[in-house]
Order: sequence, then C-alpha cells, then structure tokens
Amino acid sequence: MQTSASGVKRVIFAFTALAIALTSVAPALALDLPQSFINLSKSPTLHDPGILVVDPATGETIYSNEPDKTRAPASVLKLISMTTALKSYGADKVFTTTINTTGKSSVYVLSGERDPWITASRFEEKKYHRSYGPYLINKVLIAHPHLRFMTLYYKDVYTQDVTNLQRFFKGRIKIVAHPISSGAADALIRKPLATIKSPPLKDIIKFTLLWSDNTIADRLAHSSAHQDGLPTDVSGLQSVFEKTLKELNVPAEGLLVQDGNGLSHQTRVSVRTITSLLVEIKKNPDLKVIYDGLPTAGETGTLKSRFVKDAPSAVGLVKAKTGWIDTTVSLAGFVTVGENQYAFTFIADRIINRESARTAARETIDKMLATIAKPGPTGTPSPAPTIP
Repeated sequence: MQTSASGVKRVIFAFTALAIALTSVAPALALDLPQSFINLSKSPTLHDPGILVVDPATGETIYSNEPDKTRAPASVLKLISMTTALKSYGADKVFTTTINTTGKSSVYVLSGERDPWITASRFEEKKYHRSYGPYLINKVLIAHPHLRFMTLYYKDVYTQDVTNLQRFFKGRIKIVAHPISSGAADALIRKPLATIKSPPLKDIIKFTLLWSDNTIADRLAHSSAHQDGLPTDVSGLQSVFEKTLKELNVPAEGLLVQDGNGLSHQTRVSVRTITSLLVEIKKNPDLKVIYDGLPTAGETGTLKSRFVKDAPSAVGLVKAKTGWIDTTVSLAGFVTVGENQYAFTFIADRIINRESARTAARETIDKMLATIAKPGPTGTPSPAPTIP
C-alpha cells in the first residue's frame, strides 16, 4: 500500500504534536498522596499540627501544613542534639574517667571528659554496658580496705554522678566531694589509679535515639557546647545548635532552645528545620549513625509497640524519632514507599493534656503513614541462565 506525500506530512505532524504535548505536561509528584492521608491530617485529634513530607532525593515538598511555625517539639529535638554531638566530637569519640591518687591516702581526684554514659546501677552496667562509676571507688577501697573517709575532688564529671557515688557507698565510706579546676587538679594528681571508658559515641547516640534517653541527650548537648568552647547554659545550647544547623545548611529560623532533650515546653522549632535536617542525615554519610539509631515501627525501641494494632501495614516501613510532652505528640523520620524513602515530621503541639488524647494523636499519625507505606522490592532477580 502506498502513502501519499500529504499523508506522510499529516503523520509527522501528528507525532510532532504528540511529542510537544507530552513534553509540556507538568511532571507528576514523586509521591501521589491518597485523599485519606489529607483527611487524617485535618483530624481534630491533631489540632492543626505542623506537618512536612519531603522527597530527600529531589528536595520536593510532598505535603505541608504550617511548616515554618515553631512549636514545642518534645523528643524529636534529640535529632538536633545527637547531630550536634556527632559534629562536635566525631563518631569514634570515647569518654574516659579516671580516679587519681594525691599525696594523701584519703584524698583523690576524679577527672573526666563529661562522660554521659556513667551509671551507678549494676543493672544498667550489665545490660547496657554502661560505664560503672562505683568501680573507681572500689579500686580505692582495695588499695586501702580500712578507709572510712574520703575527700574527692572532681573535674569534668557530672555532679549527679558524684552524688550517686556518695549514695552508693553510704554506710561504707563517707565521700566528701568538691568540684575543682583543671589547674588545681593537675597540681594535686600524683598518678592514675583506675579508669573507666565509654563505648564509642556512635553507640551512645544509637542508644539515646532508640530509647529516647533524656539524661544522656541533655548531657551530650551541654557537653557539645563545652567541647566547642561555648557556655554550658541555655545560651550555649542555642549557639551550638545554631552552629550545627548552619554548617549543614539547615534552616533554623525561630529556633529557641531551652534544653537538649525537648522536655521544655518553651523550646521551639519548626517542622521545616527538623525535616531539612532529616534530608541532610539521609544524604550525608557522616550522619548515617543518626539514621541507624532511629527506632523501627512495630519492631524496635520506642516504636516497638506503635503501628502494630492501629496501622499494621506500616510495620517495619517507618524509621523515626518519637516524642511527647504534656501537650505535644511528635514523630520525625522516614517512611518507605516502594523503592523510595520520604522524610517527614509531625508536631502536634496543641493536644489536650490527657493520655487518651495523646494516644489518639499517635494513632492518627500512624494511620497517615500507613496510607502511603509500601514495602520495597523483595529479593533480587535470579541470574540469567548460562548458555553453553
């Protein structure tokens, strides 16, 4: 069959028009949110929350609600604290604490590096391999078994840890403790008697994120300020957090810091700041320890019992930092949708101060993520057969 010249021109024109039409269509969103996600976001259980969902690969915003309004974040603030500690110290930092002899058998110097991992609990030492403070005093008592009174000078050791030692040995030996400057300590010290060490900081960070340990998070935040030559008060926390976020090009407008763990109702941060940090965590290999430390929905840490009943389809598909205080319920992390992961932050900070209201808010957030969570490809394709 022959085609006329005019027919060929019409075919070419049709294909050209189709090509132009296809190239002029706006690209589809990386993730098409179901209406159920949007409906749940407006649920009264959340009371107009801050929400931001972003594609880390492109930076594209998938969904947002008041992303720049600052809110009380609860424990999702620990994402900033742990990132700051990682930046200040490095992942392999090991904290050491040493008890040192002086010229008198009843006087000792406890010198440390602001180790956040020290405990006086034998249970915590055995189960979590915490640095065991009483070990140091026991070494003194082995050397001087009849000692009943000790003067203990200490530097760069948390006062609470010294108080815990006094309580632990009460009735066996009286410990009178005094803080001391580095110069004065160096003048007193004769030689080290015993030392305890923490695991690498990366392991402490993973533990802190997995179980949302408030004490360790707050200590690491203050220690990071000290490490960077800043005051260890609220102003130092504000400065060191701002420094960390600026170095990572994370927007921090409106950030107001009162502690390192998010327990203060006066702390303020936007979901844009938290989500932008998550995007940086996802793409920066130096911050992988933060991602690795996040609990997994229905499986580990503070998310072990979440999603199991209210949103079972998302079990194993969400890695996120939980958070709550009286009137805030928050969640920030990553949701797997097929071959992709999306960063998200929810901060609902107008919750009624009742556990039933907080539970309802958590369930709504879980259900929202379950509307989009999908497992990725299972396994790998079988290799092609070898042809002789």
